[in-house]
Amino acid sequence: MTARTAAIRLTPRVGVVMALAALLGLVAFFWPFVVAPGAFGSAYTPLIVFGALLVLVLCVVLSEIAEGGIDSKALAMLGVLSAVNAALRPLGAGTAGVETVFFVLVLAGRVYGPGFGFTLGCTSLFASALITGGVGPWMPYQMFGCAFVGMLAGFLPRASGRREVLLLAVYGSLSGYLFGFLLNLSFWPFSLDPHSSIAYLPGLPLTEQWQRYIAFDLATSLGWDTGRAVTNFVCVTLAGPAVLTTFRRAARRARFHAPARFAAPRTAEPGPR
Repeated sequence: MTARTAAIRLTPRVGVVMALAALLGLVAFFWPFVVAPGAFGSAYTPLIVFGALLVLVLCVVLSEIAEGGIDSKALAMLGVLSAVNAALRPLGAGTAGVETVFFVLVLAGRVYGPGFGFTLGCTSLFASALITGGVGPWMPYQMFGCAFVGMLAGFLPRASGRREVLLLAVYGSLSGYLFGFLLNLSFWPFSLDPHSSIAYLPGLPLTEQWQRYIAFDLATSLGWDTGRAVTNFVCVTLAGPAVLTTFRRAARRARFHAPARFAAPRTAEPGPR
């Protein structure tokens, strides 16, 4: 990603807001380890509270990004790629862990920058949820997880050629595991019998609670996360070079943030009478 291809300009103010949003997002995901026992009257209250908090945080970040510098061309690109991702997601639908939404997200975040990747992760999942009827308390967590994936893709180190494709393929694979690891945290406390050895048990020391969650993640979603990781790796490896070339050609032609210049219309010279 270069300044020439970045679709959304990250100002220092937007960078601070995104950093604070990332911190609050991590708190929302890792709440089972930080909320004291008995702090909420209902076991489902934290999910609703932190889900609403994530929606508020995402609205603030998106508004700051828009104010920091997103022009009509970047907005059009965002709409097109959000629609593409929303259409691609039902093709996998998470069956055996196959998720097709991350492929475009990783490559777009790489080419168009972390701000664009963060925004695309939010809008793609929101549009997909509306199309597939997947609106629920889990949606803000999915949106934030995909926003993380797209944003971090824009911060990857510079590379070119096959090294870049390999870098993105490995990152896509790791992001498949990371997404599953984070999303499991949002529902782990209510998904099992409290007497299970891998269930969430309020009041346990952090080390024991962490061991229980690791065992839960490995036992319940390792296969799904592996399917997602393999899908990302294969898609980026096979189609990544062509898609990267297409995205960069579109960025060069769009010339994001180029100053608009207006010239007076030329007047036709009077012809001979």
